[in-house]
Formats: sequence, structure tokens, C-alpha cells
Amino acid sequence: MRLVGEDTFAAFGLSGAPGTDDFWASARSPVAIPDGDGWVTLFLRRGSEAASIGFESWSEPVPLLRWGATDCWYAEVRMPARLRVTYQFMVDGAAYGDPCNPVGAGGDRSVAATPDAPAQPHWPDVGADGVLPLPRARIRWSSERLGGRRTVRVHPAGGGGPVVLLLDGDDWLYLHPATAAFDSAVAGGDMPPVTLVFLPTRDRKTEFGCRPALWEAVRDELLPLVVESGVPADPERMVVAGQSLGGLSALYAALEFPDLVSRVACQSASLWWTPDAADLADPLGGPVGGAVAARLRTRPDLSGTRIAFDVGEHETRMLPHCALVETLAQQAGATVRVSRSASDHDRAGWRHALLRDVGWALA
Repeated sequence: MRLVGEDTFAAFGLSGAPGTDDFWASARSPVAIPDGDGWVTLFLRRGSEAASIGFESWSEPVPLLRWGATDCWYAEVRMPARLRVTYQFMVDGAAYGDPCNPVGAGGDRSVAATPDAPAQPHWPDVGADGVLPLPRARIRWSSERLGGRRTVRVHPAGGGGPVVLLLDGDDWLYLHPATAAFDSAVAGGDMPPVTLVFLPTRDRKTEFGCRPALWEAVRDELLPLVVESGVPADPERMVVAGQSLGGLSALYAALEFPDLVSRVACQSASLWWTPDAADLADPLGGPVGGAVAARLRTRPDLSGTRIAFDVGEHETRMLPHCALVETLAQQAGATVRVSRSASDHDRAGWRHALLRDVGWALA
């Protein structure tokens, strides 16, 4: 630990004695200062109970230390260059956002970024106590193929246009302000008007595995309901956007349902996936590129398909899987875009790539 006295807080731009009202009046968190080739980031929490920081990815939990007998709890966390990460304060098993941080992700998460992390234009800051507005248009979908009922929200950004199917739609509705971000991107000319369709998921492992049921249901059940909803939507130029297992499913759809999906924006796709990978002690330790690479080696015709690949630059074990599939997709004739985000396996780090790559897919 670097903190040895009250003066050390001043290195982070904080003033006043820790735990006093003057200190908390100006306190902000997290705050980073340079440290070699990375950063030391100070996290603060006001309270009476012991707590720890839980990160979405990248790090194991970090305990907070108490400053004397005050209500000031702190942790110094060394972060690498170019990192954006979601975190929570964990207290007796309950999760809380950081009230000193204006950038939240839902009611119980906050987002930290090192000073050298690239900006994410169009994404507004929403505090931990903020409530994201929901799109007015909604579809009640009773799926025969998938079973059960689900509510699908639809939002015409810029008046509506090509369908952008957002897998894991509830995350983009309730954690990250996708409607506001897409509205801003359309208004700024970074993409044409689009119709966002937020697809909720009941069982990610089952629905996002390389199986046809989800995409048959999207084709035969969901898209007709979207067209009938009265919201301007063009499913003929649909972009499918997915992350992690959702990215895997989007690529599977482009391979097996080419008449339905020819434009994909995927972030950190789970390209280690094989039918038995989830049962392995080390799922990422199997064949490089998993089932998607094996399918691509059969040389399907992907001419006319546009695929944007993005993965967190700190996801070291994911990179070989992604790199191989990126190469094989290009060899199969797809138009490919490749990028790396300043993140680990974390939706907060993928947000800029989502907007940029959807715009590229529609170019």
C-alpha cells in the first residue's frame, strides 16, 4: 500500500482530513495517478461496515481498508494502461454502486476507467441512482420454439430503419443507456436511423449455443411481430449485435442462416465454445476457435457478409480464439473489421465498439 499518512490523499487531489465532512464534500472516486506503465487508482467508500470491491472482470475482489476509526474506507488498486471496468462495493453479500462516481451501470454497479482509456462518445453518464427510460414500444412474444413468454422492447432511433437486434437486450436496457447512445450516434451522423430490438434471454447457455432454435424463432416469430408493431423497421438489412456467448450466437447465425443474418457486430465472442466445453475444468483450453473455427474450415461462402470483431485487449486467453476465427472468416469471403477495446471481458469496455461497428456493418 502507498498510503502512509493524510497528506498522501492529496496526491489524488483530495483535501481535508479523511472521514470529515469537508473531506466527503469534495471526495470523488475512483481517482488515478500514474505509476510506471500503468495507474494506481484510489477507491473510496463511506460507511461503518467492512466492504470489498468486486470487479466484473480483470481482477479478483479487493478488500477496502478503514482509515483509523473514521467512516472512510479505501483501497489502492494498480491498473494497467487502457482499462475500463465495471465494479461494485460488496457489503455482507449485497452489492452497491459507488455514490462518489457519476458513471454507473444499473443501480448496483459503477464504471471505472483509467485516464488513458479512449473516450466513449454518445454514452451519457448515468449515476448509480439513475433510472434508464424504457422504449415505449413493446412486443409480447409467446414463442412456440423457445417456450414461454417474453417482453421485447423496440426503439426507433432517428425515426427507425434497419433492425439492430441486440442480444442480451436487458443489459442494454437496464445497465447501459443504449437507447440514448444510439439516438446520439444517429443524430451525430455516425450511423443511419435504425430500429433497436432488445432481445431478452431466459437461458443464455442454451439459447446462445450453436443451435438453430433461437434463429428459427427470430426469423419465423419475432421479426414478423416487429414488422406488425407499427414501428418503422427494415429486417432485410438487419444487424445482429452480441457479446460473449451472444457474439458466438451471432456468428453462428451468419454461418447457418445467411439469408437472415449477413451483418454482425460481435464483442468478445465466446469462440472457445464447443458442445462439451462448458463441462470442462478449463473451457478456454480446448481447440483454438472452437466450433466456429471448425465450421469455417469447411469454407462456407461468406461473400456479402460483413462481420465486425472486437475483443478486450486485456482478455489474453480469448485473443488466440478470436484471432483465428477472424482470419478464417476473411478467408471464407467475409468483409471483416478487427479491433481491440480497452477492457477485459466487460460490457462497459465494449460500448464504443457496439456503436461504431453497427454503423460500419450498415455502411
